Amino acid sequence: MKIVILSNFGMGLIKFRKELIESFLRNGDEVIVSFPRDEYAKKIEELGCRFIHTDVDRKGKNILKDLNLIKEYFKIAKAEKPDIILTYTIKPNLYGGIISAVLNIRYISNITGLGNAILSEGLLSKIIIGFYRRSLKKAQTVFFQNSSNLKFFDDRQIYLGDSILIPGSGVNIDQFEYLEYPKHTETLNFLFIGRLMRSKGIDELLLAIEYIQNNYNSIKFHLVGFCEENYEEKLRKFQDKGLLVFHGQQDNIIPFMQQANAIIQPSHHEGMSNVLLEAAACGRPILASDIPGCKETFDEGESGLSFIPNNSESLITTIEKFIEMAYDEKKKMGINGRKKIEREFNREVIVDSYKNEIYKNRGGKHE
Repeated sequence: MKIVILSNFGMGLIKFRKELIESFLRNGDEVIVSFPRDEYAKKIEELGCRFIHTDVDRKGKNILKDLNLIKEYFKIAKAEKPDIILTYTIKPNLYGGIISAVLNIRYISNITGLGNAILSEGLLSKIIIGFYRRSLKKAQTVFFQNSSNLKFFDDRQIYLGDSILIPGSGVNIDQFEYLEYPKHTETLNFLFIGRLMRSKGIDELLLAIEYIQNNYNSIKFHLVGFCEENYEEKLRKFQDKGLLVFHGQQDNIIPFMQQANAIIQPSHHEGMSNVLLEAAACGRPILASDIPGCKETFDEGESGLSFIPNNSESLITTIEKFIEMAYDEKKKMGINGRKKIEREFNREVIVDSYKNEIYKNRGGKHE
C-alpha cells in the first residue's frame, strides 16, 4: 500500500506519530511524507520514508500562498496516486482533504485541536468552517483527540461521517519511563513546557510567578520552549530579577522532568496536551487549566489539580495548594499519574486504531 502523510511541520510527526509510521514501514507499505523542509526531514527519511517539501505557512492568511499549497498537494496526489492520504493540522486537513476528494483518493483527517482562528467566531471562523465542510465531506474517517472538538464539529454539522475519538497521540511509555520523584529538599521546582504565547496562558503564568516569588521562599519556575517575539523583553526582565529560569527550546525534555516537582499548563485551549501526557508518564503531578485537552490527562486531586483558564488568581490558588501539600502527597500524585497513562494513554492503542481504519476493507495483511 502507498500512504501519503501531509502535515505542517516535522517535529509533530517524529515526536507523536513515529511509531505509526514505523508500523507502516514494517508492514511493507510505501510512505511518502510532506511538510516544509526542516531539521526533521532527514529524520523522516532515515526512518525509510520518502520526503517531499511543501511550503505550508502555518499561521499565514495569504490567499496566493494557500493556492500554491493546493497546487502542490494536487501535484503530489496526482503523481503518487496513493491508496490513502492522512492529513494532520489545519491547512493539510483543509486543502489535502479537498484534493483527495476531487481525485477520489481515500483519506483520513485528524483534528488535533481547533486553533484560535476557528474559535474567534468572526468571518475567518465562518470561512474555515465552510472549508472544513467541503474538505471532510468525503473523508473515510475523522479522528478527534477530545470530545469537546468532536462536539464542536457535530453541533455545527461540519462533518457527518464516521468519527473516532482517541485519547490524543498517546504516550510511548517505554520512552517516557517513570522517573523517581525529586528528593525532599527545600526548593520546589515548577516546570512549564510549551510555546510562550498568549493562548498557552503565558500572561497568567507570569502574573502567578511574580506573586508566588514575592510571597514564598525556595520556589523555582523553569520555562522550556520557543518564546514568541512579543514576550522576549518581558521574559528577560523576569529572568534578570531571578523570578524564573528560561531554558529556550529543547529537544530532550527528560532532564527538566527529572528535577520538576510539578508541571504547569495554563492553556486557553488544547487538542490533547502531549506535554501533560508525557509529564504524567514520567510521574509528575499536573497543574492545568480546566479545559478539554488538559482535564482528561489527570484525575482531580489524585494525579493533578485544575484551575480556571485565563484566570491568574485561580492559577495562584492552585499553585499555593500544591506548595502546602505534604511531600508524600505530591509523590503519590505522580505515581497515580503514571498508572493512569499506562491504563488509558498507551500509544500502542492509538496506533492500532489508525491501522484498523487504514487497512479496513483492503484485504491486505498488517501486523
